[in-house]
Amino acid sequence: MNALHQYISSAMSSSVLYKCTHQRSFIFLNIKNQTAVSKLFSTSRCHQKIIPKNLKGMKKSSQMWLKRQLNDPYVEKAKMEHLRCRSAFKLLEIEDKHKLFKPGDIVIDCGAAPGSWSQVAVERVNATRTDLNSPQGVVISIDLDYIAPLVGANILDKSDFTHENTQNEVLHILDGRKADIVLSDMAPKASGVKFMDHDLIIGLCFSVLKFSVGVLKEGGIVLCKLWQGSDQTKLEGVMENMFNKTRVIKPPASRSQSAEVFLLGQGFRGIKQPN
Repeated sequence: MNALHQYISSAMSSSVLYKCTHQRSFIFLNIKNQTAVSKLFSTSRCHQKIIPKNLKGMKKSSQMWLKRQLNDPYVEKAKMEHLRCRSAFKLLEIEDKHKLFKPGDIVIDCGAAPGSWSQVAVERVNATRTDLNSPQGVVISIDLDYIAPLVGANILDKSDFTHENTQNEVLHILDGRKADIVLSDMAPKASGVKFMDHDLIIGLCFSVLKFSVGVLKEGGIVLCKLWQGSDQTKLEGVMENMFNKTRVIKPPASRSQSAEVFLLGQGFRGIKQPN
């Protein structure tokens, strides 16, 4: 096992890693007071486009984000389906195509706040024992930020996944069991410097892989978020050594202009040692 850790660590060491905190911020909007509504008509349905007002003083990038958020159908759908964030649909789209979960699975969700991926996992692995005829799964949700209570999830919020004490807490919850799936939606707070942000998220991905070596059962799955960049191929190479199948996925719910992709490794087998 130490040899496997050393293999991943050697791949990590060739990338420049920076100290980071993965934070999320949310803007709560008073639609009634802050927006005007204009109706657009399509052949499928009447769609209300929300046009934000009072944007004076906001950065252009913030204005664009606000306009996207207000008119994003996934944001509205998440509200309607009582999901905590639109990112749930990225996981659902990947799950529907690649069949990640089954009842009884043990799932570790890294970078879980506000909890939308954990919501999906809780339902798919039967963590609340909704189906009495199927095995009950386990979901462990970890994030630096606060995570509101979620029935069926073991929450480790305000905890840094990359720290040993947090990983020991995960091991305590596992109590000798192996995980079926390790998810990572972790991301550093974007600096706007693409190569630096890429290096930061690469470091988080490697930390997930390194931890997975010790906790993932044979045949297990890792899914991690990545921002595209120069070290992506290096990360893919490590995953190809660890898993029978490795894919780069861009789900429809991931915005087309974003550098975000997801690396999926299925069929964990450890790491092939070089000849």
